[in-house]
This record gives sequence, C-alpha cells and structure tokens, in this order.
Amino acid sequence: MSDHHKFHTHLPRGKKEFALFMLIVSVISVCVIAPLVTFSEIGISGEAYLGALKILPFIWLCIIPLVLLTEKPAMFLAGKIVKKGDSFSVTVLINVLCNVFLISIFMTIIGSWIGQGDISWEPIRHFFLKWSRNFAIAFTVESLIAQPIARLVMSKVHIKKDKRVV
Repeated sequence: MSDHHKFHTHLPRGKKEFALFMLIVSVISVCVIAPLVTFSEIGISGEAYLGALKILPFIWLCIIPLVLLTEKPAMFLAGKIVKKGDSFSVTVLINVLCNVFLISIFMTIIGSWIGQGDISWEPIRHFFLKWSRNFAIAFTVESLIAQPIARLVMSKVHIKKDKRVV
C-alpha cells in the first residue's frame, strides 16, 4: 500500500472522524498510561491499580482539552522536522513524538496533582525526573498501542465508507 493511500485511509478525514480517532486514542492512552505511571511511582499492586482506576475519568477530562490546545503547536513542531516526501511511518511517528512531548509536559504536573488529590510543588520540583519517565511511557503506549489501533479503526471506517460510494 502506498504512503499516499495510507494518509488517505489511516487518518481522520473530517471532524467526526477526528473526534472518533481522538476518543479511541485518549481512552486507550489514559487506561494504559495512568496505571503504568502510578506503578512506577508507588509500585505494582492491586491497591495501586484500583487507585489509578479511580482517577482515570479526571485524567481523561484533562487530556481532551490538552490535546486540542497542543494540536497546532505540535503540528508546527512536526512541520519543522518532517520533510515533504517523508514516508507515512516517519510522518506519523514524528507527529506522535511532538504531541506526546507537549502533552506529557503538562500531564506530568497535572496528573500528579490529580493522583495526589493535592496541588503542590512536588511535581514541579521533580519535574525532569518524572517527565522523562512519563514521556517514555506515553510515547511507547501512543506509538505502539493507541495510535496503531486508532489508525486501524480509521482504515476500517474508510473501507466501509468508500465501498458505499462505489
């Protein structure tokens, strides 16, 4: 399958599809990243997992506006790196990198505040240690799990739509 075809079939084509894509990516990301970050903070246990599950809706409610706020700056950054003619895979990977870079900066602080149930200086004091770990977790989940699943769904949606048109 050509790169041009992948751009057309694997990515959202309109606002409704963008909303579906964002819903899929955000739900998967929050459900996987938040527990992994929690485990890295306090250890792996049933109690830690249940604690992470309780905060997932609040994390998700922060992620949606952050994705929308960082979308244009992330596209700008990606545009500085991606060159015309770069492959679909390179373009997608750089877009994921730029999006995760920006969102993880904010969520390292906001996520800690939500998880602790308290606004404190602690996540800011330990920002670089926590951010590098959170970025690595988020980038791995986004690039290997959430984004590929969302792109697969988009391709299925487009195959179905395109069959109706023909």
